[in-house]
Amino acid sequence: MLKELALLAVTLTLIATPPVAGQAKAGCQSSCGNISIPYPFGTGSADCYISDSFFIRCDTTSNPPKAFLTTTVTEVVHISVDGYLRLPRRVAHDCYNSSGRSSYSRPWLGLAKFTISNTRNKFTAIGCDTYAYVQGVRTDRYSTGCLTFCDATDNMRNGSCSGIGCCQTAIPNRVGSYRLLLSSNNNHSNVYGFNPCSYAFIVEDGAYNFSVSDLYGYNFRDKRFPVILDWTIGNQTCRQAQMDPQNYACKQHATCIDPGNGPGYLCKCLAGFQGNPYLSNANGCQDIDECETLKPCTGTATCHNAAGSYTCSCPQGFEGDGRKNGTGCVNPPSQSFPILAVALGIGFSLLSSVLCSSWVYLGLKRRKLGKLKQQNFQQNGGILLRQQLSKREEYGETAKIFTLEELKKATNNYHESRILGRGGQGTVYKGILSDGHSVAIKKSIIGDQSQVQQFINEVIVLSQINHRNVVKLLGCCLETRVPLLVYEYVRNGTLFHHLHNAALSWEARLKIATQAAEALSYLHSSASPPVIHRDVKLTNILLDDNYNAKVWKLFLLKDPSLRGICVYFVSVMKEGRLAEIFYGRMPNDNNIEQLMEVAAIARRCVKLKGEERPTMKEVACELQGSRAMEKHLWGKGNLHEETKLLLDAYDSGIDYDGSSTISMGPDSMKNQVPLEIYGAR
Repeated sequence: MLKELALLAVTLTLIATPPVAGQAKAGCQSSCGNISIPYPFGTGSADCYISDSFFIRCDTTSNPPKAFLTTTVTEVVHISVDGYLRLPRRVAHDCYNSSGRSSYSRPWLGLAKFTISNTRNKFTAIGCDTYAYVQGVRTDRYSTGCLTFCDATDNMRNGSCSGIGCCQTAIPNRVGSYRLLLSSNNNHSNVYGFNPCSYAFIVEDGAYNFSVSDLYGYNFRDKRFPVILDWTIGNQTCRQAQMDPQNYACKQHATCIDPGNGPGYLCKCLAGFQGNPYLSNANGCQDIDECETLKPCTGTATCHNAAGSYTCSCPQGFEGDGRKNGTGCVNPPSQSFPILAVALGIGFSLLSSVLCSSWVYLGLKRRKLGKLKQQNFQQNGGILLRQQLSKREEYGETAKIFTLEELKKATNNYHESRILGRGGQGTVYKGILSDGHSVAIKKSIIGDQSQVQQFINEVIVLSQINHRNVVKLLGCCLETRVPLLVYEYVRNGTLFHHLHNAALSWEARLKIATQAAEALSYLHSSASPPVIHRDVKLTNILLDDNYNAKVWKLFLLKDPSLRGICVYFVSVMKEGRLAEIFYGRMPNDNNIEQLMEVAAIARRCVKLKGEERPTMKEVACELQGSRAMEKHLWGKGNLHEETKLLLDAYDSGIDYDGSSTISMGPDSMKNQVPLEIYGAR
């Protein structure tokens, strides 16, 4: 009860103190009870909201009034112009008593315009005899879930949701609707004394903290938890929307963002501005007066506010940038006539004639090196890259062009102690930038001047990619004959090292394979334009501190040895000699069937004909399903009809809260609803 009150207090705080950006259109109702209604949402007349999907129905019969999406029964408790809504949703339950199943519910949600946020929600299940999964549609059917079994509560810990009494898994992206389903292996007969029910729910990440007491009794089935929905404007990308100025939703001092979780775009105020990016004039993006809000300058400096920025100036006679987090304002020391310095100066003047020739030589050499760096910069497409990056500065998506001196300093002049790896195509160094951030610097030994344009395009595209399982390209240096590439630093080494020098469990291997597939699926399907890796191998998959996979893209390079590995793999699969690949590291017998399923997926991925290979999106979904649960036999009956109902509901764009509670007698267990998990197609 204390946890629920705390969560409610946080939610009410968010509702009661809307941000500056939470502004309604001028002349329109700005709230419904305690709920702020910022444009593009609105209530009342049609010109108060941007389209019918953004209409908010305000029910004034409640006290306080409640807000609902359009004319549905879906209540809204928070609306953010950052592109999300918060809804309270019910828990699915499957409960038993001494006579058998006593009640169950399978709530579902279907909204055509909005998507379930895959970054802000978690699918969660609790119970000790529980199979739980979420099923629905996005552009195709999907199903994922988790399972949890336990005999007692002795080994459980409050706050831990790792598979004993509680389990969690991620939600796929672009999900427009879902249904929650539950199943039990033994009808809770072995754990009925302390856990009579299984529960499943989608919940905002961080909003639920597992407690062992949640397993007891039947009270948990009446709870509701917050769920986050993503929203966007229209069905166009930013580039397409900007070509239609009359209907373009982003106003002055705002930029356009492609969110990646479904069609449409979002608007965001530029750096140094705040307000509602969908409105003009006083309610739109307004300049932040940093001089008043941040007080960034030192006491002796004067602050000057500018559009989206500010400057600090020191008094006359002082030096520095005047900023509190900078050099401040410094009074230079007074200078008196130094007799000793004059005497030494005379001696140094005599010495300077001897050193003059050396200085001239060093100056000429430095000029030659400078010209060489400038020549390399131009030959490597530096001018073209700089032009391309300047076009994207306002979107905040630019890569950085590093100088050669910056990277020499970061690597201690490429000292051997900084080497992370060395291969036939070059060497990778660990670098520490001036701001303290660690990076990985790729120094290649080959180059192809005919591919400068393609190299520049890859830098632009890859620097915009932002995925948790893809190594981020931070920038490059073009002042050497072969460009240096700067990536984020992943400290735990390559998957090749861990497979050959450490014992990785089957669970860890399957997790890494799933994350790598998700990264490639993102590159193939979500990146704009799509990115084809062309060189997937163990040395190009890095691991972070938690053994999460990070896929590393190389530029214009392929490893021909991979073809031999693929042929060998297909050969041993045909001959039934799969165990030879593992060299004595075969998982235990409990994982054999799961291993064969993953091997079958891998075999389909190396088919010679492209049309016979699955997409990476399909591979990622199948691996997620393999991680979620071991193979379990489900019937294939009425669930097909339920899926058809769910698809029909999604196509029509309605919201139906299909939750129900059904009391059942002892004989009703003979006709339990059969369940089936659908694949990615």
